[in-house]
Amino acid sequence: MADSFFEISARERLQGLVDEGSFTEWLPPQARVSSPHMPLLDQPVAFDDGVVIGKALLNGQPVYLAAQEGDFLGGAVGEVHGAKITAMIRKAMIDKPAAVLLVFESGGVRLHEANAGLVAVSEIMRALLQARAAGIRFIGLVGGAAGCFGGTGLISRCCDTLIMSEEGRLSMSGPEVIETVHGVEEFDSRDRALVWRVTGGKSRYILGEVDALVADQVAAFRQAAIAALQQGKPAGLTLQDIEAEHAMLTRRLATFEQCNDGAEIWQQLVMGDINTLAMMPAAEFAAQFAKARDKAMGGV
Repeated sequence: MADSFFEISARERLQGLVDEGSFTEWLPPQARVSSPHMPLLDQPVAFDDGVVIGKALLNGQPVYLAAQEGDFLGGAVGEVHGAKITAMIRKAMIDKPAAVLLVFESGGVRLHEANAGLVAVSEIMRALLQARAAGIRFIGLVGGAAGCFGGTGLISRCCDTLIMSEEGRLSMSGPEVIETVHGVEEFDSRDRALVWRVTGGKSRYILGEVDALVADQVAAFRQAAIAALQQGKPAGLTLQDIEAEHAMLTRRLATFEQCNDGAEIWQQLVMGDINTLAMMPAAEFAAQFAKARDKAMGGV
């Protein structure tokens, strides 16, 4: 298995994250559970519908897991895809594992399934928030080639802890969507440096949307997930949590509203030379940024 989290498949990511030999897949491809909609449109199907779910051990503790497969329709969420994740979360509410790990790689809702995909995303979010209220910890991981956009971007921000590599991307609207709606003058999706400065792991970490910035290594994601698991039992999602999030967003807007991309935010925080920062390893970048952010605004 390759060491790069970015390059490997959904199953390889899960197997690399958890304790060796502990992963058991539910509804594997042999079960032939696929979309009922795609054949009607003369479109190919995947026998797992682009998502892998199951249970395993993480550092000896039981966890439930789901990983989206970016190589099938960019990991897009359809009816069956979403139902598998929702069912896994519902089962977690009954069985009470130490945590649920969600490995995101998706462009959002599967357009072929339209409303069914939108409903699926809403069902995942409802189940996740209900499970968090019941004391289940959710750990999200973002580091795949397809990024984490649309409805999955919303789901990821519902997790207790979000772990991301610099190579990952996170946003509500993808670069191509923004360009299509507002024009290339607003956002050039072909400018890869711009895309990563806006939606990449370093910028998302700066904005306070990611709890841990890690290297593009399976072992780095595993260690960050173990660290999140060891934080103790979560208190659940409360009104105070939501109010704190709104306060953070208000401070962030006031601080960075004139900035157009990540580089300008880095400059405003006086973090140092932009080119040097762009090439800086994740751990070193996170340490340097934490000092600059705390000095600038007492934490985002």
